[in-house]
Amino acid sequence: MTGTRDPGLQPERTRLAWRRTALAMTVVTLLTVRLAFTGGPAGALPAALAILGWGGVVALCWRRATGTGRPRTGGRTLATAGLAAAGFALIGVVLVLRGL
Repeated sequence: MTGTRDPGLQPERTRLAWRRTALAMTVVTLLTVRLAFTGGPAGALPAALAILGWGGVVALCWRRATGTGRPRTGGRTLATAGLAAAGFALIGVVLVLRGL
């Protein structure tokens, strides 16, 4: 038995999972921007925050899905994506409570 690892389909599943994450964040961001246009100035701040969060998550997803850049072992990528998802959830709650 050799010491090499056969990853099988795991890299493809990981790549697809990161792409789904980016797609979900894109949809949420577009809905938030749409609400900003119909909700007036009160929706501008959540839309701006959503765009910033979306940009960060898409950059992370791109790096993880394509494997570009040097490997990271700190484990901050998943925590950052989780923080962005929590931020999107908070924006959603604020928008619902404000009636937008």
